[in-house]
Amino acid sequence: MTSLLTITGASRIVERFDDPALDRTGTLVIGADGRVADPAGDAEVLDTEVLDAEGGIVTPGLVNAHHHLLQSGFRTLPGTRGVAMREWLPAMAAAYAAAGIDASLVGATAGVGVAESLLCGVTTVADHQLNWPNPASSSDPVGDTVAIARAVAEAAAHLGARLVFVRGSARDAPEVAAASAEAIVHALLPSSSRTASTNGTTADGMLQLAVGPAGVHSDSEETFRALGEVARRFGLRRRTQANEQVDTEIALERYGRRPLDLLEEWGWLEPGVTIAHLCDVTDTEITRLAAAGVTATHAPGCDVPMGWGIAPVRRLREEGIEVGLGTSGGGSNDAGHLLADARLAMQVSGLVGTTLAARDVLTMATSGGAAGLGRADLGILSPGAAGDACVWDVSGVADAGVADPVAGLLWAHPGRRPRHVVVAGRVVIRDYRLVTADESALVSALNARLAR
Repeated sequence: MTSLLTITGASRIVERFDDPALDRTGTLVIGADGRVADPAGDAEVLDTEVLDAEGGIVTPGLVNAHHHLLQSGFRTLPGTRGVAMREWLPAMAAAYAAAGIDASLVGATAGVGVAESLLCGVTTVADHQLNWPNPASSSDPVGDTVAIARAVAEAAAHLGARLVFVRGSARDAPEVAAASAEAIVHALLPSSSRTASTNGTTADGMLQLAVGPAGVHSDSEETFRALGEVARRFGLRRRTQANEQVDTEIALERYGRRPLDLLEEWGWLEPGVTIAHLCDVTDTEITRLAAAGVTATHAPGCDVPMGWGIAPVRRLREEGIEVGLGTSGGGSNDAGHLLADARLAMQVSGLVGTTLAARDVLTMATSGGAAGLGRADLGILSPGAAGDACVWDVSGVADAGVADPVAGLLWAHPGRRPRHVVVAGRVVIRDYRLVTADESALVSALNARLAR
């Protein structure tokens, strides 16, 4: 076997966070196909690159299962901190309108957001793009949306990250949303990737497409059904948001029913659907979610500081629901640091039930999020899995005295970042710095686009 990369010198290699019995020492070899090789294999290994992990531990790359990359250009805006969601939504919409949503804007915000993610150990980003140019002001509204999707995909590809691009909707006309989603599929996915077995993922696994209305608070039954039909035709995953503060309020006001009642009626409580947030759910609703076969995404870095609630993650997982972890966007979280949000999830879990263990939350931040994407090859380092890995230094004073370095990833050293990050066997972060782009250039490009 010809290897692409060998990681040596680590004190521990974590194959998967949900099974500590698989932790080991030795080397991690990633083959030329970008996948983890069997450590027991006896084939000839011709190393093309060696990455030194001395003083560190190696883990799977993190999976940010719910991000809004556009918001990376709109952090800490006046009128958006600690306010009700009814106030936050129009404040953000006004900022987007003032900047003018187009391919140049989303390309710049995606460049910054994806680079930040890689620097924090995130190797897969699910970007729920909800905001689009006004169709009435364009001669080619569908073409504009394709250009936006392409700009995000190109930014991620340039930086070397895996991207899940979710063609979202926030009050879009159903026919416009569906036509746009279909055009994006034809533009970005080869025909061989448009089947149920691929989950809308390219052969190299670097790009995946999905669809997802923002929620019942903003999108109609017709939009949910139209995007659902596109998903069925092309084998795409479906993703939406439910049971945050404003979502429940508006559903009760407008329909006299709770959000999950509507999602079930509209055909969105079934396998292949992932629901983010779920702060306000009853035990009965949790049982319904589990029976429906949906997955969930927890976003405490958004919901907790904004006062929008805390999802009962332990209860969800006890019912057998796969739960991932997401940062949500910079308009509510201000950071794309998934490990920091994992720490927060662990710390606040006791406020809504039994405290979560560090490995439980790290599982959510890796294979839990991957499960919602239909990607069993992500978030683990088992033989044959995607060669996405992080090297975390645990040799400094912040980790001194730590008995369990895996638990210490969350309990110790707030703000921790990885020393090295690898995606598909390619080193994209080396010694805490981007390899694939110039960080200052990304910042300058976004500032110039925003005229700041």
